[in-house]
Amino acid sequence: MADQVIYAMYDDDDVLKDGAKKLVAKGVKVEEVFSPFPIHGIDPIIGVEQTRLGIFAFIYGLIGLTVATLGMRYFMVVDWPMNIGGKPNFTYLENILAFIPITFEFTVLCAAHGMAITYLLANRTIPGMKAQNPDPRTTDDRFVIELRTSQNTQFTADELESMVKGTGIVEFEQKTI
Repeated sequence: MADQVIYAMYDDDDVLKDGAKKLVAKGVKVEEVFSPFPIHGIDPIIGVEQTRLGIFAFIYGLIGLTVATLGMRYFMVVDWPMNIGGKPNFTYLENILAFIPITFEFTVLCAAHGMAITYLLANRTIPGMKAQNPDPRTTDDRFVIELRTSQNTQFTADELESMVKGTGIVEFEQKTI
């Protein structure tokens, strides 16, 4: 049996949130919500789990801290020790205070770049990748809820359609994939 996808378009984010609450209260599983800006409070309504991006940011920061520390030790102590301002250069620990700003900046640099790349990969928005947006108007002023019949097996497609149409939609589209 072919999977059917239902797209319900809204013109207001509050109407979409109310509609999503009504659908979820009836036991409908919402697959995705597309919007031109973040809709605060929609994640717990449709059952989106909390993100683990903070853990990734911490890991990227640790990588930056490690690379900065190892790099400064190698460049300033092992490979090319220089006497700058009469400071000792025999060990890294004797110079650690001078290296703190560079270490901090490199940690932030790695965390920021790592998070930007992770964001692009997670959202499939790397330049050259085809967007999975059902309607280009969701990047301007429209909001779309996506439902799949394969995830809502307790309802027929007609029942889903009638439930969705009772939530204040402005457009309805049904596709078979």
